[in-house]
Formats: sequence, structure tokens, C-alpha cells
Amino acid sequence: MTYIVTGGAGFIGSNFIFYMRSAHPDDRIVCLDKLTYAGNLSTLKSVMDDPHFRFVKLDICDREGVYALFEEEKPDAVINFAAESHVDRSIENPSIFLETNIIGTSVLMDACRIFGNIRYHQVSTDEVYGDLPLDRPDLFFTEETPIHTSSPYSSSKAGADLLVLAYKRTYGLPVTISRCSNNYGPYHFPEKLIPLMIINCLHDKPLPVYGEGLNVRDWLYVEDHCKAIDLVLQKGRIGEVYNIGGHNEMRNIDIVRLICAELHKPESLITHVTDRKGHDMRYAIDPTKIHNELGWLPETKFENGIRQTIAWYLSHEDWWSEIISGEYQNYYQVMYANR
Repeated sequence: MTYIVTGGAGFIGSNFIFYMRSAHPDDRIVCLDKLTYAGNLSTLKSVMDDPHFRFVKLDICDREGVYALFEEEKPDAVINFAAESHVDRSIENPSIFLETNIIGTSVLMDACRIFGNIRYHQVSTDEVYGDLPLDRPDLFFTEETPIHTSSPYSSSKAGADLLVLAYKRTYGLPVTISRCSNNYGPYHFPEKLIPLMIINCLHDKPLPVYGEGLNVRDWLYVEDHCKAIDLVLQKGRIGEVYNIGGHNEMRNIDIVRLICAELHKPESLITHVTDRKGHDMRYAIDPTKIHNELGWLPETKFENGIRQTIAWYLSHEDWWSEIISGEYQNYYQVMYANR
């Protein structure tokens, strides 16, 4: 099998590539990534010389470039991780999110149609469902929950999901969609909550928490997510949506306090800042469908996963220090200067 993995230099995409190289060593992975600010080629250092791996710097909105790659590689399946994904950035500049997350998705699916009705999987988010009230712990997002977005980011992802399902109905394209809860683990870009708090803690810097930090998220260890996507690719029903959740609901403030405790830092570092516009209060996924149909359940409890994540950041300071300094953006030139 040959897979095109878009956004593979990002957090979840890179972890998926590592997982697939281990789980399916005979398959070929072609990573397509634009290398925007969140795409870090040094993350893929361990597979760059793997004969079953190829990296291509390319924007998924570049129709000509995407078509040329499909014609050359003749992929069996496409897994689309490529997305602008930071809510705060979407509030500041929505148009970039619409371009990448919707137009880019359409380009990839058009390529799949033109070059052989290729299997397509869209990696989406639970944020398309909006949020749940804090006083109703009995409520969860299911695949039947109506879309009710809160930000330009989630709206762009919801628009892409609807487009994917429309391509299935209109063109018969073999598609699936997965909607995941908040991921955490190795190679998470330092602007996101958990890595930001770990790194700031290590430097005794303030730990900025939106509002009172009472917002609840369902946390999913990234490797568990990768295993679920692999199952959907291999056994998922065409045209279906699968929710992937971690059964690990945590308040933001409790996560920050836990990180402080693990790193033996005082909670006085916590600084409450003005809340995000339209900030969703609670996300919680019911993964019954993927469990019943494909046998998947999250394997990593949060208390174990967060300790593994902290330990990873402690032992990989070279990776995140290059991001903080901006040096990581030069890695592409270093890697390809003599190629």
C-alpha cells in the first residue's frame, strides 16, 4: 500500500507516520506538508532516510502540484491531517483557515476522483459539535449530534466534513471521517495548552490560563488516536463518521496544577488571563460506535499519558528549544541543501 499523509510534519500527522511505519513496515508513506509555522520537518528526522518514506513540501491548495504528485505516486489511500488548527489564530485571521481547511480538502478529493477513486480519510475534530454544559456530565457528543460550531476554526472543519460527505454522495468517492477529542503527547507544538505549560514551568515563567480554567476537555493520547485512524482505514464503513475520544475529561486548571506538581513548581506561577472569545465550556466524546464496530478503546489513562508526555519534553529539549528560538524553520534548507 502507498499512503499519502498530508500535514505529516505536524503533531498528530507525524505521530501517525511513526505508528504506521511500525505497524505496517512494508507500506510506503508519502508525506505532503506545506511546512507552515506548525510544520516541523525535524520531527520527521528519524524517517527521512527510510526507503519506504518520502517527504514532499507542498500546499494542499496547490492543485497542479497535488495532481502531479498523485499521478507520480498512484496512492492507494489519502489521510488528510493538513489543517490550520489553532482557535485563537482563526479568530485573528479566519480566511487562512477557510482556504486550507475547505479549499485544500476539495483539491485532495478532486485528485482522488481523477486518479482512480482513491480511498480518502478526513481527520476532523469534536469542535464541530460546539460545546456541552458543565452541569450535564451525562451528555456526550455522538456521531448524531448536530453540528454547532463556535469559532472560524471549527466552522472551517465542519465545512470540510460536509464537503467530504457530499463527495461520497455526488461522486461515490470512498470516504470516512474521524472526529477526535483533544490530543496530547510527543511533538505537540508549544503553543498548545499542555506543552506550553510544561515548557513555561521549566523556565519558571507565568502559566497563562483562560478565565478561571474551568473549561473541560476530553484528552486523547496521540498514539491511541493513530491506532483508531488505522482501524477506520482498514475496517471502517465507507461514508461513515467515527468519534474518537479518550474517556479522560479534565478541567484546564487541574491539568496545569498537575503539571506544576509533577515538575515541583509552585502554583503561584498560574496567571489567569482574559478568556477567549466564544470559548467552549466542555467537550466530551462518546466513542461507542468505533468500539462496537471496530473494537477500539483508548488504552492510555490520562495520569499515565501526562507523565509520559512530561518525561518526553524533559528528554527532548533540543526539539522544542529550536521551535521557541525559531531555528526549526531553517531545518528544511539544512536537510535538502545537498539533495
